[in-house]
Formats: sequence, structure tokens, C-alpha cells
Amino acid sequence: MAWILLVIAGLLEVGWAIGLKYTEGFTRPLPTVLTVASMIASMGLLGLATKTLPIGTAYGVWVGIGAVGAAILGIVLFREPATPARLAFLAMMVVAIIGLKATSGH
Repeated sequence: MAWILLVIAGLLEVGWAIGLKYTEGFTRPLPTVLTVASMIASMGLLGLATKTLPIGTAYGVWVGIGAVGAAILGIVLFREPATPARLAFLAMMVVAIIGLKATSGH
């Protein structure tokens, strides 16, 4: 169950990272409320996951999901560059996330 909570927390991190762009410096009320709610939920679920998962593993996976997801959505939504090198490094991050899961002992 901790891994499910952690993945959801990571996806919510993607949501708030992308949401920051839409808040326009926290000047738009609805995107701001949704972004802050996603931040709170993401941190809360991360906290629950760390009750049973090692903090280094949980935090690494959470950050990794957030970084990869935000980068991919940045490419799709904001036309950020999708160079071969950038995609290769994102793939390495996915491998690192999988590696942390595989070696966590949970």
C-alpha cells in the first residue's frame, strides 16, 4: 500500500509542478487553489508512505516521478525542447526510479 501512496504522491507532485506555471505567480485564484491542494495532498501521501518505506527511497522515487512527469508535460504542454540527450537523461531517471523500487526490500 505504501508504494501505491507514493506513486499517487509523485503524480500529485507532477500536478503541482505544472500547476505552478498556470498560477502565473499565484495571481490566478483557481489554479493557485488547485496547485496548493495538490502540494498538500502530495506531501501528505509522501509522509504516509515514509511510515513504512525508507526515507531515501521514498523521497528519491517521489522526486523522480515529479521530475520526469513535469519534464514530459513541459514538452507536451509548453513545447519545451525534446532533444535526444534530454530524453535519454529522462529515461535514466526512470531506470533510477525502478532501481530504487527494486532494491528497497519492500
